[in-house]
Amino acid sequence: MRIQDRIYNFIILFIILLLISNSNPRLTAVEDKINILITDQSFDFVSWTANTIWVKLNLAAIGAPNYFSKQVQHDLVVESIGIVKQIEKNDQEIKMIYSNPAIKDPAVASGSIREKQGELSNRWMAISPFSEAILERQVTTVLHDEGLTLGGQPIPWVLYHVTPLPQNLVISKREKIGAEANFILTPLAIPDAEKLENTIDERENVSSLVVDIGGLADYPTMIMRTTALDWLSNTIAHEWTHIYLSQHPLGLNYTTPELRTMNETTASIAGTEIGKIVMQRFYPELLSHTDNSYTFISQLIERTLPRTFDFRAEMHTTRIVSDSLLAQGKINEAEAYMEQRRQVFWDNGYAIRKINQAYFAFYGSYADSPGGAAGEDPVGPAVRALRAKSSSLKDFLERISAMSSFDELRNAVGN
Repeated sequence: MRIQDRIYNFIILFIILLLISNSNPRLTAVEDKINILITDQSFDFVSWTANTIWVKLNLAAIGAPNYFSKQVQHDLVVESIGIVKQIEKNDQEIKMIYSNPAIKDPAVASGSIREKQGELSNRWMAISPFSEAILERQVTTVLHDEGLTLGGQPIPWVLYHVTPLPQNLVISKREKIGAEANFILTPLAIPDAEKLENTIDERENVSSLVVDIGGLADYPTMIMRTTALDWLSNTIAHEWTHIYLSQHPLGLNYTTPELRTMNETTASIAGTEIGKIVMQRFYPELLSHTDNSYTFISQLIERTLPRTFDFRAEMHTTRIVSDSLLAQGKINEAEAYMEQRRQVFWDNGYAIRKINQAYFAFYGSYADSPGGAAGEDPVGPAVRALRAKSSSLKDFLERISAMSSFDELRNAVGN
């Protein structure tokens, strides 16, 4: 690619960066105080974005993946996923060696595995930028076929980067569940997260929770490394949808819990639909192993366990009872109940560190499937109803992206 083309690409990316906004509500007085508390833990978006754009521009300069056949593109993506699986398997083996008291010299015992890990990591780092470019193009192809492009390109372009992810600090009022603010943090150790949450809760009389995330709608979007290609395809599209919405009234007015749920549920619906098409079109041999029935956030907290304990049904009940207690002004009772229910989940194989108002404010906003942490919140069902009434994904996104209140959504679906 000529230097003029590289400069042009950079200018376009810079303009897009100026146009997009973060998925965070505007700060209020209380949030300003919290912002001061987390100054040292705030994630450095500027450095991350600059480094990632540089990687993307260099890849564009060599025209990748223009020189690869469709079969080679397919094989590179599958190889990348396979390498991650092997790396995770080796990590577990190394952990077991170092945990085994019968092994006197774990460094020696794990030497060959660690050497193999180095080779695998080098190979993954070499091909992952190409794998990303290929999946970006494949998602773009699906968006084009869905009518969501202009001149053959979606606005903004599909750009993502697999990276270690920051964490999300979620703030909710104690008396009513709903995300009042979100702050993106450099990853904290659990004791540090607990200390921060306790400090915020005591000083501001709120409910807070530091949560792990699977993706983030910065630009390029951030996505965690995974062994699940269906989840990856889903999440690329999910985070792209957030960036798309941020250019329209729904994303620009990301100021209330209702609008947050509208945003997140819309992104989850679009991500699931687009991700499924990507798998059907480009990786059909893997489709039998996929399950897009849950959002990517649900997959972060659920486990493959015998269905004698229905996670979604039990979490749904927990949310409903908690909402009822809070509506009666029984804040302490509600918090005690949520902690008691956390023990129930633990007893059934679900290791949830904390269930509180902030927990439901975060997980309950992903309401593309009935039940679960959303409880009886009417926003998710209304978004799903609008999708059912829309003639296409494009029609759905155009209609909901133009809304700036929950009342507009209720009117559109006749509620």
